[in-house]
Amino acid sequence: MTGTAAASAAPRRTAPIGIVLSAISGLRNSLAGLAALLFVTRDETTILWIGIAAILALLALTIGTAALKWRRLTFTVGDDDLRVDSGLLSRASRAVPYARIHDINLEQGPLARVLGLVKVTFDTGTGGHEDVSLAYLKASDGEALRKVVRARKDPRMPPGPVGGTAPAAPAEQSTVLFTMGPRRILIFGLFEFSLAAIAVLFGVTQQFDFLLPFDMWDWRGWQERVAEEGAWLSGLGRTLQVVAAMLALLSLIIVGFMTGLTRTSLREWGFLLEHTERGLRRRRGLLTRTDVVMPTHRVQAMRLSTGVLRRRFGWHALTFLSLAQDAGSESHVVAPFGRLEELWRIARIAGFNEPDEATRWERQSPLYRRDGMVLAAALAPAGMAWALAVGIPLLSVAAVALSTALLGERWLSWRHSGYAMDRSQIMARRGWLAPRLTIAPRAKLQSFEFRQGPLGRLHGYGTVHLGVAGGTMSIAGVSRDRVDTLRRAVLESAGESDFSQLNQA
Repeated sequence: MTGTAAASAAPRRTAPIGIVLSAISGLRNSLAGLAALLFVTRDETTILWIGIAAILALLALTIGTAALKWRRLTFTVGDDDLRVDSGLLSRASRAVPYARIHDINLEQGPLARVLGLVKVTFDTGTGGHEDVSLAYLKASDGEALRKVVRARKDPRMPPGPVGGTAPAAPAEQSTVLFTMGPRRILIFGLFEFSLAAIAVLFGVTQQFDFLLPFDMWDWRGWQERVAEEGAWLSGLGRTLQVVAAMLALLSLIIVGFMTGLTRTSLREWGFLLEHTERGLRRRRGLLTRTDVVMPTHRVQAMRLSTGVLRRRFGWHALTFLSLAQDAGSESHVVAPFGRLEELWRIARIAGFNEPDEATRWERQSPLYRRDGMVLAAALAPAGMAWALAVGIPLLSVAAVALSTALLGERWLSWRHSGYAMDRSQIMARRGWLAPRLTIAPRAKLQSFEFRQGPLGRLHGYGTVHLGVAGGTMSIAGVSRDRVDTLRRAVLESAGESDFSQLNQA
């Protein structure tokens, strides 16, 4: 082996400063308990010193373990593959050929951005479970590693050394497809109303209730407090009582809007989607910055969705179902908040066609609609009987109202749901308040399954499940006499496809 080649294949380590991030990550689950221990033992000198000693010992153990793991983790950028060796007691060595690496994603958490580090994940098309990752590299080294792996994956590029003498890859051309500025993120956040902050506060209170000056689970104590406040409130008069209730409701609404706005800003800040030679490149995040590339040939299906209020203002979301996962989800969020014309422009780049007036939609089975409405109608007498049994007649009115609402929902949902098929793709839509459209290329469907429940077997309908790499697509209420037509179309398309080539760059 020549000296240059040997340098190219020499094992390398991640950034030493990454030990700090690994140690913090290891301590994260223990910090709350340690803080609580110090708070409880603050008046007991001996126990306090024991607690401090335990904390220092745990800190030293965590840092030492992180340092040993860093010492034992090496990666080698070879001519044909990337090899990662790791493990303290038991060693593991994994080699990934460059031909199996679809792309390299970079992720930066808040502390990683401060320290100039990135987590590098090599997307191997295994759905996220077996992807190779290196945590952490310097940001410049992570970007350089991505360029080197891409160059060695490209057969047009000679496999030069890592040290920088390799021929430079041609500059990648990109076109901006979709972006979200502060104004759009603000509007998006207003639609993301959430009471998660209150739920988190309740969870923290439940975990650390022993630190409170009162027993939050003492029901009698709460009754006494409510009685005291109720007596004070009853003396304010009817008008002030209404004002107080409105202020309480307003504060709850403000908390919900602020929570949604904060979560949306942290997740979507700086959202940028570009069309590059490698596919669709998405960058987003305020504290945790992610840089993900989705090759268009690996997109298996698309989903166009909206919400009850968003639809009234013309806002929709576009997600792609891909072989890789996006932060634990089977779908990649391509455009979370946009207009239909913006989203269809992106979808067309991935090979999807918008349904037009000539598209022939098949409705769900009328018997499927009838069974759903019968079950909804049965709720009224059942609710009335239960209300009379417990001696609360007003509940029967609520049961009738709920049953009527469900009847209307089932009817409208049936009218706005259905499926269609053309020469290249199969489409399914459902819902009327918050409609959702799912489209999958027929050539990428991998299986066909027809399931029937008790009522479906009796009345001749069921649910079709279409196997898509990385997920599933289902169509409910399909008549039995239409199943054979769908099955033949799917199997014919699958028979004409070379699956060994579908996911190749």
